[in-house]
Amino acid sequence: MGRRRHSNRGRNVNGILILDKPLGITSNKALQQVKNLLFARKAGHTGSLDPLASGLLAICFGEATKMANYIVDTQKHYRATGQFGVTTTTGDTEGEVLEEKPIPAFDKAQLTAILERFTGEIMQIPPMYSALKHDGEPLYKLARQGIEIEREARPITIYSLDLVDFNESSFTIDVVCSKGTYIRTLIEDIGAELGCGAHTTELRRTALGPFTEQDMVSMSILIDAEQNDREALNNYVKPIETALVDWPEVKLSPDAAYYLRQGQAVTVPHAPTSGLVSLFSDETDFIGVGHILDDGRVAPKRLLNLSPTAS
Repeated sequence: MGRRRHSNRGRNVNGILILDKPLGITSNKALQQVKNLLFARKAGHTGSLDPLASGLLAICFGEATKMANYIVDTQKHYRATGQFGVTTTTGDTEGEVLEEKPIPAFDKAQLTAILERFTGEIMQIPPMYSALKHDGEPLYKLARQGIEIEREARPITIYSLDLVDFNESSFTIDVVCSKGTYIRTLIEDIGAELGCGAHTTELRRTALGPFTEQDMVSMSILIDAEQNDREALNNYVKPIETALVDWPEVKLSPDAAYYLRQGQAVTVPHAPTSGLVSLFSDETDFIGVGHILDDGRVAPKRLLNLSPTAS
């Protein structure tokens, strides 16, 4: 008797859900929970948050997964609290204590001056407890085996770094930063500048690109909706184009949209002269991402494949 063929499980969902990831679970665990709640066939998240961290996790469904890289590349906003005087193996409260040092006396002006040293384009050494890979193996797995790998410093940008609160042993900051920034490392480096070390005790992502805390929905609300009104879950899925709301738009005529979908570059009057653009057909239907060629034509870069019946 032949093996049974299983059809793809789940329904076609296309769009973006902005989850307020709770503490204590991985980003992948949160993704799987939301995917199951919506009974979605395909989903992925944009940039991991540690179990210690809460806050904004953008979950892309279906064709929206094609936009994930563009979301990851945007600015990120965090609120973080660090404790002075203690360093740990992981840079946060989950690790073992490495060293304890006395905390020197300092005032707001001194701490603010230290923060200013980390504003702008800086070099940062990624932590061992990270998902970066060495010879195909995530660094955090090597770290758990007691293996230390030399890491090269990488350029990042801290667009703003504001002191929210502080006392004699801890401080809270708001950070706006580029892709690739490790907040745990930033907290450690600030502590090192003060001379006593530090580790992260709280971390929350408050914004990612165009998405803010006002866009977030909690896991408990999603669970309640799934139990009481399953159709209401669809209300929390944003249109795919909301990820690119700050991009220049190019509206295509039916003929131009047809040829562009065939992979051809097209001439569009009054289009931007360079860079990436979001593409719309008939002025309302978002069809993907294009880029401007040197000769001014609009070429396809990442197009959606939405069937008329997709939800």
